[in-house]
Amino acid sequence: MQIKNILSFFFCVSSVLLTPLSYGQAANNKPLLQEGKKTLYQRVLTTPTCKLYAKPGDQSGAAQEAFSRYYVYQRTESAGKTWLEVGVDTVGKKIGWLDAACSVEWKMQMSLAFTNPANRTLALFFKDRESIEKIIDAADPALTYAPILDSMAKVGRNPQVLAREPELYVDFRKNFYLLPILQAEEVMSDAGFNVRLLQVASVSRQDPNANPAVSPQAVQSSIKAFSAGVVFVMDSTLSMDPYIERMRAVMKNIYARMEKEKIDDKVKFGLVAFRSALSAVPAIEYNTRIYADPTQVKNGADFFEKIKDLKATKISTPKFDEDPYAGVKEALEKINWNEFGARYIVLVTDAGALDANDPLSATGLDAQAVRELAKEKGVALYVMHLKTPEGAKNHQSAQRQYDTLAFNSIANRPLYYSVDAGRVNVFGETIESLGQSLVTQIKQASMGEVVAGSALTATQSTPATPPAPAGSTAAAIARDSALLGRAMQLAYLGGATNTKAPPFFKAWISDRDLVKQNIPTTEVRVLLTKSQLSDLSSVVTQIVEAANASLVSPTDMFDRLRSVAATMGRDPNDLRQGNAQKLGQMGLLGEYLEGLPYKSDVMGLDEEGWKAMSVAAQTQFMMRLNTKLRQYQSFNADTGSWVSLAKGSDPSEAVYPVPLESLP
Repeated sequence: MQIKNILSFFFCVSSVLLTPLSYGQAANNKPLLQEGKKTLYQRVLTTPTCKLYAKPGDQSGAAQEAFSRYYVYQRTESAGKTWLEVGVDTVGKKIGWLDAACSVEWKMQMSLAFTNPANRTLALFFKDRESIEKIIDAADPALTYAPILDSMAKVGRNPQVLAREPELYVDFRKNFYLLPILQAEEVMSDAGFNVRLLQVASVSRQDPNANPAVSPQAVQSSIKAFSAGVVFVMDSTLSMDPYIERMRAVMKNIYARMEKEKIDDKVKFGLVAFRSALSAVPAIEYNTRIYADPTQVKNGADFFEKIKDLKATKISTPKFDEDPYAGVKEALEKINWNEFGARYIVLVTDAGALDANDPLSATGLDAQAVRELAKEKGVALYVMHLKTPEGAKNHQSAQRQYDTLAFNSIANRPLYYSVDAGRVNVFGETIESLGQSLVTQIKQASMGEVVAGSALTATQSTPATPPAPAGSTAAAIARDSALLGRAMQLAYLGGATNTKAPPFFKAWISDRDLVKQNIPTTEVRVLLTKSQLSDLSSVVTQIVEAANASLVSPTDMFDRLRSVAATMGRDPNDLRQGNAQKLGQMGLLGEYLEGLPYKSDVMGLDEEGWKAMSVAAQTQFMMRLNTKLRQYQSFNADTGSWVSLAKGSDPSEAVYPVPLESLP
């Protein structure tokens, strides 16, 4: 089964308990029928916890691929559980028993596919249907939606939202993935658009051996898209010029290596400078200033051009403590970190920080609060503390602040590095070590190598944090940056290939942008077997032929179609003794089309409506159906897009993802 699951879903896990009702025993070695249906069999999808047993109540079973589609042949109770005897097809190939609690009933064989997210907002998946309806029914959907988008942008979550559409687009036509639709309904929004409300199920890739939902090709694509943003938050107060100049020299070496490795487009550097309160000393020119925004830096030459005017002020600030928190906050809030998979801020200072209650503080925040801001953005904070002789009395209190600011839960310690005596050469080694470690990681990832942090190693436990080496600060920062690179790349790939999602959950989504409702975010696909597609093609052909004949004798069309329904083996009761008024009532179209969330050109057409149509309108009707017929022929011939939903199933059970709009 070649199925790829791409969504990154968080939070709750749910399962569906199928009721132990049997709608009749399986006859002629056929699966059980769905309630109220004459031709549709009961189907279930497996979740990641499903195992297949030889008989009900067995203690051991074989793990099943997530979202395998099985037919239900029998239901029984054993040891307080409902058990399902399942098969891979409808011709009697039964393979064992499932605990019903691990499966999901799949009445309508539909799946969701994302449109390309370029130039539109990423779709959100909601916990309940009411949350979506409240937005689309609002007089001003943008106003209702704004608080949700705002919280997603600021903290990456919202109580109403379970997940967000992956940023990495996968072409459904080239790489089939199964995102099954469990419920669907078409409604009219307050703005006058037909909007589909869809309940979908999703599984995540937890074990690369048990659930190959993400192929190595998809992982490599995600790794190659991985990039890093590094922003230096640089103290530019009195006495910092030697460090600023050394930073420039180191950055030239780093850019030279990146250009040589041809990954200068994968790592972007930025720089924010800080000083202290202008209100106390206006002559210091600024409290914070963004010299280089990494999202706008084109290359090394552009970076150095942007920071060419950076220099230390010649004027003393009011206190030895400066305002680094303001610089960090400026970098966090004014830079679009969503463009980067790995996100780093490197604070460089020789002083402590103004505390939250200091009247000169521009933020009113302490180290803990600033760290939480960084955590919400997914940004790791490094601190390089230059312990110059001039600040000896300040070193201890400053280190306490920066230990709090730079504490990282992945490394399980502060990413704090001191430079004793403020030695410029040691500072240079430390900066260069960080930059070179980063370049190495991105180089490997850009080549598609499965390095630490790739989705293929996502389920391996995070290695225990090694003890701090006895060697140099540069060695320590190299170790920490490698460890942190793994976690950040996992977080990025978690968004792109769903490695961080819970095993199974259900959520609601709209098929259109909730604000710009003319823009589709998803496509609904009906998964039809070859026999169903052939049946559909045959029926549409018969309708077109009857419509053509009716151009000569308008009263004959529906009588002819009633006769066709009978000869095709449709249940005579569906024809209502010849009194069926609408095409949809004749049983011409299979039950697999009933209940689908779309408005049919054919199903609702009645005899009086057809007679009332002009010849031009009738001709247009037939042209539309002929277009659909050509599509069905194309689908049938597209052998590479037919998909098996269960291993070992009969080839006739392969399905084609037919767009909902292609149905008659």
